[in-house]
Amino acid sequence: MARRDTTQRDHVDEMMEGWRAELPEAATVQLEIIKRAGRLKSLVEEVTQSVLGAYGLTYAEFDVLATLRRAGAPYRLKPSQLASRSSLTTGGTSNILQRLTTAKLVEREPDASDGRSSWVRLTPLGARRAEELALATTEAHGSLLAGVPQDTARALADLLREVLLALGDRPAPSHRG
Repeated sequence: MARRDTTQRDHVDEMMEGWRAELPEAATVQLEIIKRAGRLKSLVEEVTQSVLGAYGLTYAEFDVLATLRRAGAPYRLKPSQLASRSSLTTGGTSNILQRLTTAKLVEREPDASDGRSSWVRLTPLGARRAEELALATTEAHGSLLAGVPQDTARALADLLREVLLALGDRPAPSHRG
C-alpha cells in the first residue's frame, strides 16, 4: 500500500479539519471519498465543457454523439438503447435528439422490422463531430491530469472500479463502453 503524503493539503482536508473540530462523527473517510470524487468531477466537467462550448454543444449532446459513435458502424441505436447506454433519461433524450437532428448530426429512420420503433443514426457529419470531440476531450482530460503519475492514475482507475462494483454498478450485458 502506498504511503499517504500528509504534507500537502487539498480543499477537502480543510473541510475535514472543520468537521473534526465541530462534529467529529461527520469527519469520515466516506465523506472524504464523496467530496474528493465530487471535486474531481467538477474539474473534469469544467475542462470538458470548455471543449464542448467551442463546438456549441452541451455535455448531454456530446454524450449522445459519443454513445452512437462507440456503438460501432453503422453508428445507430434505438432511442431506448441510447438512453440506457448514456447518462440520459428517455425523456431527456428526445429533446436532445431533436436538437441534434436540427444540427444535422443525427437522423431518425424507421425500423423496417417494427413499425412502432425507429433508429437514431449518426450522419457522416455527426460521426466526424463525435470523433473530433472524443479526441479533443481526451486531450483536455490528459492536460488536466498531466501532473498525475501514470501508475497513480492506473491505481486510481482500478480502485474506482472496485468501489463502483461494490456499489453494484454493472453494465447491461450488451453495453459497450
